[in-house]
Amino acid sequence: MKLTTITNVSVDGVMQGLGQSDEDRRGGFERGGWALPLFDGEAEAFLGQIYQRADAFLFGRRTYEIFAGSWGVMPDPESNPIGGPLHARPKYVASTTLTDPGWAGTTVLSGDAVDAVRKLKAERDGELQVHGSGALVRRLLDEGLVDEITLFTYPVVVGQGTRLFPATGPDLALDLVGFRAFASGITSQVYRPAGRPRYAGPDLAS
Repeated sequence: MKLTTITNVSVDGVMQGLGQSDEDRRGGFERGGWALPLFDGEAEAFLGQIYQRADAFLFGRRTYEIFAGSWGVMPDPESNPIGGPLHARPKYVASTTLTDPGWAGTTVLSGDAVDAVRKLKAERDGELQVHGSGALVRRLLDEGLVDEITLFTYPVVVGQGTRLFPATGPDLALDLVGFRAFASGITSQVYRPAGRPRYAGPDLAS
């Protein structure tokens, strides 16, 4: 399978609490709901197209619980371009503590997530999408399992909260393979991992 990650981030890289003000208050976060005022119909339609091309979804536990508590209880999801695929297609959640996911079509990956995802990629065809799930995304990137990264960047500086990439961590070069701008100021960038970055130094020009 092709593994793609789709993440909504602010200009300063925050991915926490983008939906509703009370969605995720971990760490004393008080600025939830920063994305929805900017999420216009054009961006929503584009994101819906991304969901519709998925053959399966993979989540970390925290993102899974947020999705299950919203999309998972949505009435008549088949009529929604995002809710429809989420309900109809297989869902995997990487968790060592979740025992009863509740949302139909969910498989819990209770063992080593990296080994499980590597097996999925080898045995199945299509596209496996990871939405949100920052800690899981970082781990999959570290293991070289991510084929494509899509960022929806919102024109706002949140100033606090969990970031997709923390202040310290592995480095990674990216090739830009797709870009789109929306009237609301949101931009979508599609990247493919390209090994380690090059750094300026005495031998850079040689």
